[in-house]
Formats: sequence, structure tokens, C-alpha cells
Amino acid sequence: MGRDTPRGIARAADCFQRGGVEPNDLYQEIILDHSRHPRHRGACPGATHGAQAENPNCGDEVAVHLRLSPEGRVEEATFTGQGCALSQASASLLTAKVCGLTAAEALAKARQVERLFGGAALSEAELEALGDLRALEGAAQFPQRVRCATLAWQALEQALAPKSAGAGGTRTP
Repeated sequence: MGRDTPRGIARAADCFQRGGVEPNDLYQEIILDHSRHPRHRGACPGATHGAQAENPNCGDEVAVHLRLSPEGRVEEATFTGQGCALSQASASLLTAKVCGLTAAEALAKARQVERLFGGAALSEAELEALGDLRALEGAAQFPQRVRCATLAWQALEQALAPKSAGAGGTRTP
């Protein structure tokens, strides 16, 4: 484990090298960029929805914070948390992708991501609509990494569930 890695959180590259898999097979440039330079990281002033998801197996934690307009459109999406490069990059990609979407569209995007990792066949149009999120696709080859990649998306689904509406509605799975 690297010196700068928080206790209990293994660096993803270390995990893959021990398994004989080169990290570059999984971490394309988009993943590395979002991990090193996360978008929309931090608090969300005036958040109306939020939820946190944790992976007890590796210590990853991601909280998604959303501010929805009265019409139900995501005006701002941010995340906080800590974890491996994949979980943090996925959260960064999520926040960049859902801004401007309606809550229903954001949930549909989360379901597409789940299908991507579940091995379901997506149409070419669906794959194209995922855009940069396709960079996460390589994690599906590694079942132990799927949870890392989907953690933020699970938090998004919880945040948009009817029970979490309203400020302070953060829940932990």
C-alpha cells in the first residue's frame, strides 16, 4: 500500500498488480484524469437531496449531493468521500453527467450504468449516450471492482428515492 493511501484503503493499482493485471487495462486516461482532477467534488450549497454509500470490503465511501430545481431538474451535483481511484473517478463522472438532467433522466442513466456492469447488452445508441461513462466499462471484467465503480451510482439512486427528498435526507445503504 502506498504511503499516501489512507489506512484501510488499498490503491487500486496495487490490487491489480497483485492479481497480475496491468492497471492500464482498466484505467484509461479518462479514469485517471477524473481521479486526479475530480469534477464537482465538495459540498453542494442548498442541497435538496443526498445519500451516502459505503463499501465495507475496501473502505470506499461516496456521498452524492444534489440540488434539484422545483421542476425536478438537477441544477448541481457534487460528491464527497474517499476511496480508490475507480470509485472517485466514477463519482466525478456521475456529477458531470447528471447536471441538467431531470431526476427521472438521472435515474435512467444510473440504470444504464448498472446494466453496463451487469453484462446486459446495450444498444449502440445507449452506449453512445453514455459518453465518457463508457470508460468505466472495463471494471466489469473484475467483479471485485464493480462495487467500487457503482458506489456513487447507488448513492444517486438512493438520493433520488422518494424517501430522501428534502434537505438533510442523506441515508446510508
